[in-house]
Amino acid sequence: MGPLAGIKVLDLSRILAGPWATQLFADMGATVYKIEKPGTGDDTRGWGPPWLRDTAGRETAESAYYLSANRGKHSVAIDLASADGQRLVRGLAARADVQIENFKVGGMAKYGLAYAALAAENPRLVYCSVSAFGQDGPDAAGAGYDAMIQGMGGLMSVTGVPDGAPGAGPQKVGVAVVDLMTGMYATSAVLAALLERTQSGQGQYIDLALLDTQVAWLANQNMNYLISGKAPGRPGTGHPNIVPYQAFSTADGYLMLAVGNDGQFARFAALAGVAELASDPDFATNAARVRNRAQLVPRVQALLSSRPTRAWVELLTPAAVPCGPINDLAGVFAEPQVRYRQMRMDLPHPLAGSVPQVRNPIRYSRTALEYALPPPLLGEHTDTVLTQELGLGAAEIAALKRQGVIA
Repeated sequence: MGPLAGIKVLDLSRILAGPWATQLFADMGATVYKIEKPGTGDDTRGWGPPWLRDTAGRETAESAYYLSANRGKHSVAIDLASADGQRLVRGLAARADVQIENFKVGGMAKYGLAYAALAAENPRLVYCSVSAFGQDGPDAAGAGYDAMIQGMGGLMSVTGVPDGAPGAGPQKVGVAVVDLMTGMYATSAVLAALLERTQSGQGQYIDLALLDTQVAWLANQNMNYLISGKAPGRPGTGHPNIVPYQAFSTADGYLMLAVGNDGQFARFAALAGVAELASDPDFATNAARVRNRAQLVPRVQALLSSRPTRAWVELLTPAAVPCGPINDLAGVFAEPQVRYRQMRMDLPHPLAGSVPQVRNPIRYSRTALEYALPPPLLGEHTDTVLTQELGLGAAEIAALKRQGVIA
């Protein structure tokens, strides 16, 4: 059984940050009830193409985006705008350990589902609100998506081709990394609160903002600015504090060379046939290489252009000089290490027969992660959950469906 077996999570989130966190909880063995709007469900259900195809090869209504973040959950379709729907969700919250939501600030209060109301019935509830800007401050009421937060939070200022180079300009990261990192922070925060609850017996409220998260995880770039007073620019694929540490073109593609210390540079230089570079005072230390980046990088580029990517990998890797190809996704899933670690897996699916998934990277020695359920169809588990958790009978469920409260 997974390490969170017995924990119940009420998921009132959609899109990516909240669902990413709740998928992690499901992988770890928690029971996750995904509350969705009847008829439409999570916004990402409509974010296609591409769409999953059924066993006859026809497109379904299951988007690839939705399928990426909702494995292992039970879909319960409830209309939160109705008084009966709110009553049902309050009943589920009273039996839950965790609730995660990402409505606009004040949105849950409108439905009688804010933390104060639910904690009065269930003081052990750990309640996490994910929003763009947090629950207070001048921008708290504003809406925000990942891309705008990447820009506002500084990530795009350090991502992209440097000024003056061809194609210069800020770039967003190729996945919704602010959402994903916020989901990871949410997971950590909730797990810590659950651990604290074992001592205090009390749940608590967690206020988590996309913007706060983005600012927090700029890591060394934050410190580069706070220490120097100078805002870092866009280094392309280069590293602001390490050289050579960037992508280089080869005879047939690209290589990411990630020389992290002076010993690695000396081994690289020797294998590349320019051992003298490692004893040159302009390049012997990383600090010198950073100062003389403009002189060194073109020389490294000229060297790497002479051979194919694979030849460099086969030459440098045995000498513990970090490097690797820049793969597209086809190359990623063809990598022998990725295949050996079984990062791609398939789960049974009621429409398609099976659905591809990407394995959670966490590997426990005893409490192995479980992948019991595929991403659910909209409302797939409504009847079962309401019967098991709230004791509703068939007649009451049928009446609620006729009224449009559930689906």
